[in-house]
Amino acid sequence: MPAPTKQSPHIQHANERMSRRALLLGASAAPWMLSSAGAQTAADAYPSRPLKIIVGFTPGSIGDLFVRSVAQLMTVQLGQPIVVDNKPGASQVIGAELAARAAPDGYTLYLGTQGGLVLNAVVRKKLPYDPIADFSPITMMFVTPMYLYVNPSVPAKNTAELIALAKSKPGKLTFASIGPVTAAHVLGEMFKSEAGVDMLHVPFKGGPEATNALISGQVDIFFNGNNSMAQVKQGKARVIASAGVKRSEERPDLATIAEAGVPGVDLLPWFGLFGPAGMPRPLVDRLNREFVAVLKSPAMKERATQMGVEIVTSTPAALTNQIKVETPQLSKVLLKAGVTPE
Repeated sequence: MPAPTKQSPHIQHANERMSRRALLLGASAAPWMLSSAGAQTAADAYPSRPLKIIVGFTPGSIGDLFVRSVAQLMTVQLGQPIVVDNKPGASQVIGAELAARAAPDGYTLYLGTQGGLVLNAVVRKKLPYDPIADFSPITMMFVTPMYLYVNPSVPAKNTAELIALAKSKPGKLTFASIGPVTAAHVLGEMFKSEAGVDMLHVPFKGGPEATNALISGQVDIFFNGNNSMAQVKQGKARVIASAGVKRSEERPDLATIAEAGVPGVDLLPWFGLFGPAGMPRPLVDRLNREFVAVLKSPAMKERATQMGVEIVTSTPAALTNQIKVETPQLSKVLLKAGVTPE
């Protein structure tokens, strides 16, 4: 249920910043941007040159690989090359700022994420971009189901047994993350709060380090995506539940944590397509139609299955609402865990 937007300073000032940006755009905009008929004509003629999609991750990451697959298919769909422009660093802030400052002509798009647009807004008092006012949402693209993994030495075979074990050993069980205020960390804090258990958070620099800590027994628990399933197949880890509101398509045999009587542990990291604020609505609508068509194609669904992610599309408005709803929700979770904005 959406909370009042005043709970987030980024959302609170969104309309004001959007108005200022609109005035600036209006002062220098081309005629087709000032007329709905002209904007529609421009959208019909688009694109006339190559596009680029800014990705705030290094090459080879799940977001990068997914966007490259989409770009290959969209190049055929639009008749123009699409270049993936990797701009990693500063927890995705570098890429997001570049995208927010780009011309709103549809030739620079951005892979926005829950981490870059929600969690960053929660933990940082100041950002060089506003998650709402500085972007034109286009569509959700995919989500990465999260799972509850344990080291094989942990005797719990399901969520209920894990909770009982944690309650019998307050503060003794450890859970890994790929850094503070990442999905794995937030899920761990949700689990502690909702299950009423005390566990120790152990952050690592990245996924490989956290995974190695899990399989070596350095930590007991790790909330992670599908990429730890390889260790499960090798017998180096066990997966006992999925962390979503429903069972994942990848592992429908796994019960959710909520099914064990612990609701609220349902973070689902998402990735969406955005442009800079000020893009004409006909252009946004066309990009939504084009990308959704490709995302729903059999070829893209097959690639998503191979990557262990689930394709989810949306309207632009629904994508904006996702940010508005999650920001106060996750702010509350992290505040309870002692994480305050810096």
